[in-house]
Amino acid sequence: MKINQFGLKRVSFDEAKKELLAAGFLASDSPQDATKLWFRFLRKSFLNVHDDSSFINKLGNFLADEETDLATFYRSGDSLTKEIFYTVGMQLLEFEPAIDFEPKEVLAEAEKIGVPLFAGEFASEETVIEAWYLLLTSHTKNGLNYLDKLASEGYYENNPVSKPFFFNGKAQAVFDTTRLIREVVYVEAPLDTDKDGKRDLLKLEILRPTETEAGLQVATLFTASPYSQGVNGPAGEELTYDVNVPLKRKEPTKTTYAEIQYKPEPIELPAEREVSGQATHATETFSLENNHSLNDFFLARGFAVVYGAGIGTRDSDGIQTCGSVEQTTAMAAYIEWLAGNRRAFTNRTDNIEIKAWWSNKKVAMTGKSYLGTLATACATRQVEGLETIISEAAISNWYQYYRDNGLVIAPGGFPGEDADVLAIETFSKMRNAGDYLHSKNFFLDYLKEMAELQDRKMGNYNTFWDERNYLPFIKDIKCDVVMVHGLNDWNVKPRQVADLWDALKEVPVAKKLILHQGQHIYINNMPSLDFQDMMNLWLSHKLYGVENNAKELLPDIVYQKNTAPETWTALDDWAPVSEKVYYLAEKVLSETNATGSVTFNDRLPKEQYESYTKNVALWEKELKTVGPMENHRYLAKTKGLDQAIFLNGRPKVKIKVASSSDLGMLSFELIDFGPAKRLKPVPDVLVPHGLPLGRNWREDNLVEFKLGTEDECKLITRGHINLQNRENAWKVDDLKANEFVEIELSLHPTMYHLPAGRQIGLVVYGTDFGMTVRGNQDIMYTIDLAASQLILPIGE
Repeated sequence: MKINQFGLKRVSFDEAKKELLAAGFLASDSPQDATKLWFRFLRKSFLNVHDDSSFINKLGNFLADEETDLATFYRSGDSLTKEIFYTVGMQLLEFEPAIDFEPKEVLAEAEKIGVPLFAGEFASEETVIEAWYLLLTSHTKNGLNYLDKLASEGYYENNPVSKPFFFNGKAQAVFDTTRLIREVVYVEAPLDTDKDGKRDLLKLEILRPTETEAGLQVATLFTASPYSQGVNGPAGEELTYDVNVPLKRKEPTKTTYAEIQYKPEPIELPAEREVSGQATHATETFSLENNHSLNDFFLARGFAVVYGAGIGTRDSDGIQTCGSVEQTTAMAAYIEWLAGNRRAFTNRTDNIEIKAWWSNKKVAMTGKSYLGTLATACATRQVEGLETIISEAAISNWYQYYRDNGLVIAPGGFPGEDADVLAIETFSKMRNAGDYLHSKNFFLDYLKEMAELQDRKMGNYNTFWDERNYLPFIKDIKCDVVMVHGLNDWNVKPRQVADLWDALKEVPVAKKLILHQGQHIYINNMPSLDFQDMMNLWLSHKLYGVENNAKELLPDIVYQKNTAPETWTALDDWAPVSEKVYYLAEKVLSETNATGSVTFNDRLPKEQYESYTKNVALWEKELKTVGPMENHRYLAKTKGLDQAIFLNGRPKVKIKVASSSDLGMLSFELIDFGPAKRLKPVPDVLVPHGLPLGRNWREDNLVEFKLGTEDECKLITRGHINLQNRENAWKVDDLKANEFVEIELSLHPTMYHLPAGRQIGLVVYGTDFGMTVRGNQDIMYTIDLAASQLILPIGE
């Protein structure tokens, strides 16, 4: 086991003493003798014992050293040593002697695991105070820091503190989540998306501490989730497109970006509602929200949490538009209400206004995928009150989610999905049949319009997609940004966050990036990384103004290494310091230029083709090995690497290619070859419901990335391009049969360590059975090796 702590704030002795006094560990009668003070701290942390005999009995469960139990040491009257402090401390942190560490080598073992150690001898009161403070803020084996663990077991019930309460710069779990107030309001948005002559009212579900009733104003975490009021799975499945269709020839164009750039047209809105009265409390509640466990963590720490699904969702007005300007406006309206700058009502008919009087007017947005996407979108609007976003696995450009370089590209795992499919899936108003009745025809007409505008036939970038591209507006962001993304996420692919990161470089806001080795997942429940502490430090500063050096303490980039479990490290930038060029040769990636050409045919035998359409994993495996795909792709490898290299950035392919037809596409995969146990892209569950999020509150599974069985290769990154979009995604280039054209393509960015001895492989092929259309067309591709190369981004 290894733990990595980036959210731990080192403090002075005076600060440690002050915070321990406030938390109830120190008192005016605390012993001044170092050993006695330590045992007082232990007594305070053994929450289930109430007399001396029981305390001593519990001490007997711990080792003091390899030959002495702690009760015996207590009776001996001997002085505390650093080794004894940490032998016991490791056990308090849930590490087991002889399993997780060897008591004889406790200091070296603790350092190896990543437990922060306090320097110096343990003979003084001051040393014990500082060391205990550090231990309280150290992470346990099971995901929480030690003080959070004590809080989940009831520490603050016997040691009441002010609310909210901050320790080590982070909000503590001192709020009673069994008394949360749950209420619903309806925010009036500056929209009329269903054209009914009335501004859209949008349902907002609120959870806030009961202490707000006594005047406490709290910060808010807002999750904008079009899924939170339910989804229409069958309707989405019915609309999903067939991908077993041929790639189509496009007529060449000279289209410029200016011709397809989205330009909003002024819309005359209905008047605001006339207010009929005022209310301080909602008249509607709810029993269980579609929760997010990071939000649950903060509910126990004095934050309000709100969930808004937006236009076209259950109990809200309007229609669903999937990534449009109107959807961003709807989500921004919620923030405006929380900040006191927009109206909300107790229901959709009575016009009784209600204010967010309990809000301190500071908001952060949280959530993954569509949820994080809308956080990014709202950040571009400069909404007053939005202090930061935590944008996880988020889209920054919808075109590159459903399209790429002139091709229709599926998000990994969802072939045939498109913007209109997602719109109907999240149009949860359909589940309220009576309400749906009034907007059904209007919405179905809008879906038909979407189908035309999104243009699956050609796959070009157009005005529809430009409206759904947030990257041109990243320069307008004023709030600080945290980004989280998986380097193996082929749903929302890594380019989405890399483009956002690059766009933010010139924007004068704080920006933090966390990259993991997983797919499309949350990472707030992994014991190897103190993600919850990092976000607690960040949000305590951003939303409560705690001066905890969060911006300076958290690295700009934290990434998970792919070569060893539980290993996270800091980095300054996602960009190479140099490049390494390999030339394409027959079956070889060479350091010298080659000559000649290679060919492969995209058409497969019928049985093989049908097999792959039903089993994409089989296609993915056979693409990289000697076998049925041998004549249907180009595969080349380097010799074994003389020394380890670190890929940091966007690999590029320059290739000269001819298609036997007047249309064509190329797909690319960069591969790590060599027998090894590699990290699995899906984390294993260590302990079901093993991570408590507060006292008698919800729990999350503890998960961790583990090494899999030995395999021969692993995908590093990939890319796709339509040969008729060589210049850009909106201009169509001509393509003549058997005429060579030059392609330059950046693959999805990566951070990847390749140990010495491994081989780097490049696969070039046509149809991607997981992502492109699958027409099984008889197209022969020829690569001119002398004009083709792979360029790798090399990091330090």
